[in-house]
Amino acid sequence: MSLALHEYEAAAREQLPRPVWDFLAGGSGTESMLSAGRDALDRLPLRPRCLVDVSDCDPGTSLLGARLAAPLGIAPMAYHQLAHPEGEVATARAAGAAGSLFTVSMFASRTLEDIAAAAEGPLWLQLYWLRRRELMTGLMRRAEDAGYQALVLTVDAPRVARRHRDVRNGFAVPEGVRAVNIDPSVMSASHVGTAGESAIARHSKEQFDPSITWEDLAWLREHTSLPIVLKGVLAAEDAETAVKYGIDGIVVSNHGGRQLDFAQSAVDALPEISETVAGRCLLILDGGIRHGADIAKALCLGADAVFVGRPVFWGLAHSGSAGAAAVLQVLQEEFEEVMALMGVPRVQLFSSSGVARR
Repeated sequence: MSLALHEYEAAAREQLPRPVWDFLAGGSGTESMLSAGRDALDRLPLRPRCLVDVSDCDPGTSLLGARLAAPLGIAPMAYHQLAHPEGEVATARAAGAAGSLFTVSMFASRTLEDIAAAAEGPLWLQLYWLRRRELMTGLMRRAEDAGYQALVLTVDAPRVARRHRDVRNGFAVPEGVRAVNIDPSVMSASHVGTAGESAIARHSKEQFDPSITWEDLAWLREHTSLPIVLKGVLAAEDAETAVKYGIDGIVVSNHGGRQLDFAQSAVDALPEISETVAGRCLLILDGGIRHGADIAKALCLGADAVFVGRPVFWGLAHSGSAGAAAVLQVLQEEFEEVMALMGVPRVQLFSSSGVARR
């Protein structure tokens, strides 16, 4: 029997070293954004409809041509070996068992090829824009060759924000865990711990290119045949620009509360972005998903699917692939139950009338 998500969280917190837990759980600045998405979801009541035939509820959907058991995917997160020795290979197996999408971080601690070999479901590759573009092109070619189905460019991190927990801990990626898909010389700063400084933030200042603009997306398009999804959009104006530049999808996200402090939550940003996009590209909500009902709320606000992040790490830390799969299964089972109790037997039937926006 699967645990509730908060039980996986408690188990992971007890098991992981304190600096690693703080790195995974912490946020930027005052950490106000850690609860913003959760608070926004909690304020949003569902509006069920009665006397609807829900004898056959189907939570399945498709994203960029890939069939999923539910509108649920795994958000990109670096260094899964921080939670379990098998790292992203265990996560890939979990996603396949649950029929979910797995978005692999460019800072994965297992090779793109090993992850693909373990996967039974769709894989997307996440990228930060590095100063050394040849590293990006190499990753994109490897992803295409290994069967990845889309690229996710993170656009809300021209640099890593100040995260006080990591600063206090002098956090650096521990020995035995590294971003194996990137030239070690590029990643070296991530492993050098210094009192009163985050090695992750120092690395981003050295390696991330803060000068990129919308015009640079043409270069990205020239170097890949894969669909391109932008992650970290919170403004409707940017969503409109993304559509004009031919972007295939948008992940409405505040980076798990780890970038701009005091920003609006992804949940609060979603309705305006959905209205602006008007179905012209894929929309995914990322932030604070902890219950199956959250998936339903996101669909009512205009999302096509949601991403879940930290809970997958909790499951990995608890029991590896089985734990991560159980976390996904809990969310899927809860979502299917919500569909029945709301009177919405198909994912495509969710609409704005399903929530009471105060």
